[in-house]
Amino acid sequence: MKKYHLGSIENIDLAAKFIIDHCSESNIWVFKGEMGAGKTTLIKAIAKGFGIEDMVSSPTFAIVNEYRNPEQKTFYHFDFYRIDDPEEVLEIGIEEYFYSGNYCWIEWAERIPEYIPEDFMLIEVEVEDDGSRIISLDKIVKNERHG
Repeated sequence: MKKYHLGSIENIDLAAKFIIDHCSESNIWVFKGEMGAGKTTLIKAIAKGFGIEDMVSSPTFAIVNEYRNPEQKTFYHFDFYRIDDPEEVLEIGIEEYFYSGNYCWIEWAERIPEYIPEDFMLIEVEVEDDGSRIISLDKIVKNERHG
């Protein structure tokens, strides 16, 4: 597990670079953190780091936003906060997105755990008492055998 201490929002581009450098081997990135922790703000900085010039916002109502960078690489940004029944995501063809080979940035993945691919990067944002953030990166491989 790797950690990054984000002392102030002015350094968010450095945090985004840290995440891109350490997570780029995986195309599924799960962002975890309490409401208001800064997940969407962090995703905006990551999008900027990939050269995306589109307006990046949380797809709370749309569930998924699609972005392209100048190289025409496609990126998907998901927000499952409003999902009540995990099977709702089947209607939008979630597996086609997740297995497309494109980057998928996922907020509120805990609402649809059974549909998240077997391995992904977990990017956890924790708010400290002083308002700073600790960003933890961990490669998750579900059903991995230990021992």
